[in-house]
Amino acid sequence: MRIGIAGAGLVGRLLALQLARAGHAVEVFDPAPHAEARGAAGWTAAGMLCPVAELQCSDEHVFALGLRSLDLWPAIAGQLGLEMEFNRTGSLLLAHRGDEGVAARSVEFLTRKAPPGYEPQALTPAQLRELEPAVRGPAHAWLLPGEGRIHTVQGMQALAAAATAAGARWRWRTTVERLEPGALWLAGERQAFDWVFDARGAGARPELPVRGVRGEVFTLHAPGLKVQRPLRLLHPRYFVYMVPRAVDQIVVGASEIESEDRSPVSLRTTVELLTAAHSVLPELGEARVVASEANLRPALPDNLPLVDTQAGLTRINGLFRHGWLIAPAMVQDALAALP
Repeated sequence: MRIGIAGAGLVGRLLALQLARAGHAVEVFDPAPHAEARGAAGWTAAGMLCPVAELQCSDEHVFALGLRSLDLWPAIAGQLGLEMEFNRTGSLLLAHRGDEGVAARSVEFLTRKAPPGYEPQALTPAQLRELEPAVRGPAHAWLLPGEGRIHTVQGMQALAAAATAAGARWRWRTTVERLEPGALWLAGERQAFDWVFDARGAGARPELPVRGVRGEVFTLHAPGLKVQRPLRLLHPRYFVYMVPRAVDQIVVGASEIESEDRSPVSLRTTVELLTAAHSVLPELGEARVVASEANLRPALPDNLPLVDTQAGLTRINGLFRHGWLIAPAMVQDALAALP
């Protein structure tokens, strides 16, 4: 089929790769100037693949999508032909002394909602030191087995390169004004396709009631700091995460603001998140802030993901804060509905 994809973010790139490798003629349209332009939310995400931890702000459907995606990512990474950082060594929940109340409530909630085998596992101080010697601040820790992480910047780059190698064609600096079954409207002109996909995120308005939710993250360079797993600090006011990346980097984030403001990271976020991160990893005291970014996550009114298919048109949206966690399974579901 001749297929048009509106949006070259994470979902658009996954679609382009899978469809081009299946032999379809794929064209991807996006207003960004080039493949490396970091406007899409997929670039800014920390890359936590943590379906159990995300049960605090999602439902069983997102959890199931996350488990499926965890199993799909190794095969996708194999298709990319490029090295991409990915592992499933689990994640850690952490809490300081004095925050036992909020930690107990969070752990109890996750224990009730998680299926057998995925419940948080309490760690002794000695077990925590064995798993993550650099974590020296928190007094309490729990392991979430089977969870993982992915390097999102590497992933976005590799997906575009692999889709291009498979035959996908990219139409940069091109805004899709609207969609209809079997057609995209570009600069006032209708272009016909056998099937079209809407993967524009917040750009899908007004066809979908999607909004952008602001997220803010920092990338720190900390030479010699060794961390293997995503870390979450359970705190009375916010849930800070720290995700290791190659080349001595740690990504710190957690802010979730109901705003479509794309201005630079706020002072409050800077102070709160980096202070919290330092309280978990004291060696971050000599780290350098090499990047701070704010971006908008696409969310529907119920904050749940959507795959909507009709003849000639598929819409994928509402991935919210779960993009890298659930995108492979959502794309799989969308492609399964094709004739």
